[in-house]
Amino acid sequence: MSRPAATHVSRVGVLGTGTIGGAWALHFLRMGMDVVAYDPGPQSKEKLLAMVDHIWPTMEKLGLRPGASRDRLSFVDSLEALATQVEVIQESTPEVLDAKRALFAQLDKLAPAEVVIISSTSGFAMSDMTTDVSGHPERFVVGHPFNPPYLVPFCEVCGGKQTSQDVVDWTTDFYEAVEKKVAKMTQELPGFIGNRLQEALWREALHMVKNKECSVEDIDKAIAYGPGLRWAIMGHCLTYHLGGGQGGMAHLLDHFEESLEAPWTRLKAPKLTPELKKDMVDGCLSQANGASINDLIQERDDCLIRIMQTLEEYRQEHGIKR
Repeated sequence: MSRPAATHVSRVGVLGTGTIGGAWALHFLRMGMDVVAYDPGPQSKEKLLAMVDHIWPTMEKLGLRPGASRDRLSFVDSLEALATQVEVIQESTPEVLDAKRALFAQLDKLAPAEVVIISSTSGFAMSDMTTDVSGHPERFVVGHPFNPPYLVPFCEVCGGKQTSQDVVDWTTDFYEAVEKKVAKMTQELPGFIGNRLQEALWREALHMVKNKECSVEDIDKAIAYGPGLRWAIMGHCLTYHLGGGQGGMAHLLDHFEESLEAPWTRLKAPKLTPELKKDMVDGCLSQANGASINDLIQERDDCLIRIMQTLEEYRQEHGIKR
């Protein structure tokens, strides 16, 4: 049996159905695919079905592809059943390296050689996760999404030392076929791209809270109503390119070269003390102002949909392809 074309995959396996795996299941269902789910955790089926109940209206707001239906979700009760019934597997199990190594070694023995196995890991290198894979390590690849995968389109694809370039290319094509914006990485990098950028911002935020320099609320205002709005349009580097005026990035770098040495950031992470933890938690609860997690999820999703739809309409109107 040969591997299907990346643009013709119709049956996806979701291994691990928690926050990320469940969100992947929703995304693939919206794309009009059959989704086979497996998670040995307690009440995993009931939890995923509840998640689908809660979020399916959001899928309808986004727009369903022909054939998309929540009824195309099915469950199996073993890893072997999952491995032998699908064309590709999206793995989203807990971030425990030894557990992933054992799982991948077992999965490699069960899944036909043509089945690509993609990991949602947020930080582990594929080379480190496949140390015990002796059969077909070339078909294991990282496909790291941003939460929630059913809504945020960005995804990073990164192979390990033994991953074939064909699999990296196939996975990239597969994600692009299901409406993902893909960064195809050429080498392994701890934390990949997005998380490294997020982590730098996160660490500076922790420092400012720790030193009582500003509030948690003001940090979030600074992003949500400042650079965050611009980042949604063209990212960080192109935004800075515009900051250089007609001279673009070259002028910006020439003009601000000396300031790069200024102590504007402290990238070394502060110790996460009980006090700092409390300050961060209290600040977030204060901002939530009594809203539940589901209330906040709904607010976030609805707003992101409107932003993305507006951006897409604008780009189509002006012929912008980015």
